[in-house]
Amino acid sequence: MVRYLLRRLPSALLVLFLSSILIFLVMRLVPGDPAVALAGPDATPESLAAIRHSLGLDEPLPRQYLSWIGHVLTFDLGRSYVLGGQISELVLSGLVDTAVLAGAALLVAVTVALVASVAVVVWPTRLLTASVGAAGTAAIALPPFVTGVLLVLVFAVAVPVLPSGGVPPDGLLAAPDLTVQYLLLPALCLALPVAAALTRFLTEALRTEMARPYVTTARAVGVSRWQLVTRTALRNALPTTVTALGLQTGQLLGGAVLVEAIFAWPGIGQLLQQGIGRRDYPVVQVLLLISVAVFVTIQLVTDLVHAYLDPRIRIGGTS
Repeated sequence: MVRYLLRRLPSALLVLFLSSILIFLVMRLVPGDPAVALAGPDATPESLAAIRHSLGLDEPLPRQYLSWIGHVLTFDLGRSYVLGGQISELVLSGLVDTAVLAGAALLVAVTVALVASVAVVVWPTRLLTASVGAAGTAAIALPPFVTGVLLVLVFAVAVPVLPSGGVPPDGLLAAPDLTVQYLLLPALCLALPVAAALTRFLTEALRTEMARPYVTTARAVGVSRWQLVTRTALRNALPTTVTALGLQTGQLLGGAVLVEAIFAWPGIGQLLQQGIGRRDYPVVQVLLLISVAVFVTIQLVTDLVHAYLDPRIRIGGTS
């Protein structure tokens, strides 16, 4: 496992390096000028030139990139151009809120996928199979902004039992029961497409396991279908499902940007939206690079967990 991790690290670092270059160049191609955002549209050319010089935007691009990546590698993220404050503080605050939302959504998605998949395989009735399939298709087909609006209309307007957005006024930790109420709708909106994809994948993996000869032998000696699914087939289906979960987690983090905007959840997505709208290069660059780093880390962890759960896997000829 350690050797595998050491072999994967160089490629992961290469991905991060190439991503940092791409992110830096793409931000320079986005229309708009941070100097104009700071000085206003009526600023004189001299004022704009002075602001660009103070921000280092008049230097050659290679020098700007080396300066930025050098500060990132030393964990000196600098200050925001437009939003104000230290970037590290802005990012840390947004990461905490996004992690809470993503963690809650992931918990909901995994729970729904486990319950639905096991139910469909244990009790394969036509009505249950069709209902789960239809719900999964709808969850994948409807974009988050449609699902979010529908959830708000139902649970915050028609039947006002949950808040329509925002966060608790006293913070997430002041009143956990209140936090759950604020968290439920955005977490459910974010979790639905992930839960649908995981349900389809896990259901097919369980059905494949239930078609194997050892299941036929176990059924012949009187082992119930419930026991076979929950004690044997589910364990054998977990390694490949973990791989799918890793991919879906990356999609979940990407969807968090839109969901946070819908429900006014003050996480990384909202910070990224503000940074892009105001051409705040340093904030957006750091957030995008962190997103790539998180995705690469998730893939590494997913592969390691897959290898741990499946003893048949031999990575590079070693256990």
